[in-house]
Amino acid sequence: MHAEPAQRSATSAPATVEGVLERIVFFNEENSYAVARLQVPGCHDLVTIVGNMALPNPGETLRLTGQWTSDSRFGRQFRVSSCLSILPSTLTGIQKYLGSGLVKGIGPVMASRIVKKFGLDTLDRIEQMPECLLDVEGIGPVRQARICLAWHEQKEVRQVMIFLQSHGVSSTHAVKIYKVYGDKAVPTVTQNPYRLALDVTGIGFKTADIIARSMGVDPGSQIRAEAGIAHVLSELVDEGHVYYPYQDLLLKASELLGVETGVLEAAVSSLAVQDLVVVEEGEDTPVYLKPLHVAEVNAARRLKTLLQSPRRTLQIDVEKAIEWVQQTNRMELAELQKEAIRKAIRSKVLVITGGPGTGKTTLINSLIKILEKKRQRILLASPTGRAAKRLSEVTGREAKTIHRLLEYNPKEHGFARNEAYPLEADVIIVDESSMIDILLMNHTLKAVPPQATLILVGDVDQLPSVGPGNVLKDMINSGCIDVVRLTEVFRQAQESMIVLNAHRVNQGQFVSTKAQGKTDFYFIERDDPGKVLEVVKELCCRRLPSTFGLDPVEDVQVLTPMHRGTVGVGNLNAEMQSLLNPQGSAVSYGDRIFRAGDRVMQTCNNYEKEVFNGDVGRVTSVDLVEHRIQVNFNGRVVSYDRADLDELVLAYAISVHKSQGSEYPAVIVPMLMQHYMMLQRNLLYTALTRARRLAIIVGSKKAVALAVKNDRVQHRYTRLQNRLECR
Repeated sequence: MHAEPAQRSATSAPATVEGVLERIVFFNEENSYAVARLQVPGCHDLVTIVGNMALPNPGETLRLTGQWTSDSRFGRQFRVSSCLSILPSTLTGIQKYLGSGLVKGIGPVMASRIVKKFGLDTLDRIEQMPECLLDVEGIGPVRQARICLAWHEQKEVRQVMIFLQSHGVSSTHAVKIYKVYGDKAVPTVTQNPYRLALDVTGIGFKTADIIARSMGVDPGSQIRAEAGIAHVLSELVDEGHVYYPYQDLLLKASELLGVETGVLEAAVSSLAVQDLVVVEEGEDTPVYLKPLHVAEVNAARRLKTLLQSPRRTLQIDVEKAIEWVQQTNRMELAELQKEAIRKAIRSKVLVITGGPGTGKTTLINSLIKILEKKRQRILLASPTGRAAKRLSEVTGREAKTIHRLLEYNPKEHGFARNEAYPLEADVIIVDESSMIDILLMNHTLKAVPPQATLILVGDVDQLPSVGPGNVLKDMINSGCIDVVRLTEVFRQAQESMIVLNAHRVNQGQFVSTKAQGKTDFYFIERDDPGKVLEVVKELCCRRLPSTFGLDPVEDVQVLTPMHRGTVGVGNLNAEMQSLLNPQGSAVSYGDRIFRAGDRVMQTCNNYEKEVFNGDVGRVTSVDLVEHRIQVNFNGRVVSYDRADLDELVLAYAISVHKSQGSEYPAVIVPMLMQHYMMLQRNLLYTALTRARRLAIIVGSKKAVALAVKNDRVQHRYTRLQNRLECR
């Protein structure tokens, strides 16, 4: 792991260094602290540069001011106080610049040919006489036109980069800003820098605030207060809250902005007048971002309407149907499974919940057979692509993601299926329903026909949705929706130590390692983070492939409670990539490197690409000429250019939260006391239930015991339960 050096001494006066950025070793997106290597003319070795700086691209020429220092651990370094990207003036710099990915249509090979042809005049030739590119081997009229277009765009992007750098902001945002605003980027941002936080994915309030403060915007201004409050609410939504209490919101905003309460109160009122937030009456005066208020109010209203609407007539003797399906399947259903079938036949909305091994899949299959026998139109869906694929596999019928079921239209930025164009179904079954947040539930309910039955299947004891709300739990606790909780663990499932330990954890008991014969669960005790890391690497790369025949990339998933630390997501991914996929053509974003074969994960919803937060795929190709990679998500190949790479991270290791809705042949869970802030019962329970064939915990007994004992679930502010209870 890289960290800001703790011990260093200055060895020289302030200095200026100019060179070509070779690679970024480490970058912290929260504070812009970077460790990178610079190729400086006259220096035999690459120069290590460190400090808080706007993130440049490898291949750029940088002019740095700062101070040479000597670090007790890392040796001589240049500590950066300011960083400016400039046009290169050396042959090496020009070649690196053209081949770095900043100009589409030119890869490393073509960059070498162009520089060999035009030398130090290369950039001037491209700018003033672009037709001369036709004299370079491999460049015809079509490619020349593409390079010229990319060069023009890069010029505009460079203006944005210079503007951002002049205000101390990372230049990596420049392409995205240009895509949104085009040639009007600089004047638009100058007029109101806080628009960036609303309009451009990946740019938040803090970045916009740096620009605004640099431009002289009054820290106590209302425009800043309004942007700050919207930012605080958005961050709270990311934590799972649908709303936040008024006084607590003011306190958080005051801590962020450092302004008086009166300014903040006026800002909230102004946002409410602009219809950007909604302030409700109530015990804690809830404050909502407008879309979340609309979603929660309408989801409650639509659920009530659905409950009150008569279902389509279904002539059926339920008891005979249960007897028939048992004979057909040659098995006896448990009493709670039978009760679920009875309720599914007569209810308008039904929640079926239960842990692993309690027969949810058997129940769904039995129910489908009965309903199909009565010629009911059935639709199957799940929140994620992996969950939908698994649902399709276990039922033998088509299952879609909810987004595909609702026919998302990227051009319209909305779903085609709604009240005016509802789904054509008598029964809609949605699996992994604990993952559904309030926004997606509202869109789903919009598309459910009034006469249809909605059946939500999920495990309410798992972690709640990544998005805002606690929808499944709120629906269950409201008392106005039929619920069946499956509790009996079937004999075949009882033979699995994974299932046994998942239920033990859920009941507050320590995991058991006592198994007769071959087992599917192991606990490897290690207390030192470095030793845990080595065991995880050994398991992934050698022991599991050789002992169980598992593919280390396709079949093994490391699930960790934290993002930071020796066994956090970031460091685990770097270590695993260096072992499993260390070589080959690559593109980079900051300190992230992507190669063909890498396992990657989408970190935000991208409706245009139809990939969503938590989707995991495999990089299939890297194009160094077009500076693009392609990722296969469950059979769909999606392209990413340099501006989109901030949406991807390596996924050899992911957080437990991001694993919801997925199952993996083998799961490895590192657990140490350094994770104590995240050690909760439902987190460990969720991690174990992701494993299909093998689960391994590597860590300390103390950490596992703490997780098992801690059944306090982080409170989420939501009023869905209250709205459903109101009659």
